[in-house]
Amino acid sequence: MVEARIHPRVKSSMQSGRANEGAWILEYEPAEAKSPDPLTGWAGSGDTRDQIRLGFPTLDAAKAYATRNGLAFHVSGVASGRTLKLQTYADNFKGPDIA
Repeated sequence: MVEARIHPRVKSSMQSGRANEGAWILEYEPAEAKSPDPLTGWAGSGDTRDQIRLGFPTLDAAKAYATRNGLAFHVSGVASGRTLKLQTYADNFKGPDIA
């Protein structure tokens, strides 16, 4: 049976916004090990499923796709529920609070 890995989308280091933060990615597990090419030395294999990355808006949608297509899957990583600390520019110059 074909195995898949579902994990949350990782934000790029060049991305400062929070767009697509809740998105999930489904990738197939490698069916064979990569081996070096004799001519170039690059690692590769004959498994073309390694090139497929499917994006889903929610974890439930990714699980439903895997179940519908008969894929054994495991979920790795959990989306972090970060909280946003709201402050104004003037808060940067506040002194210590005196009671």
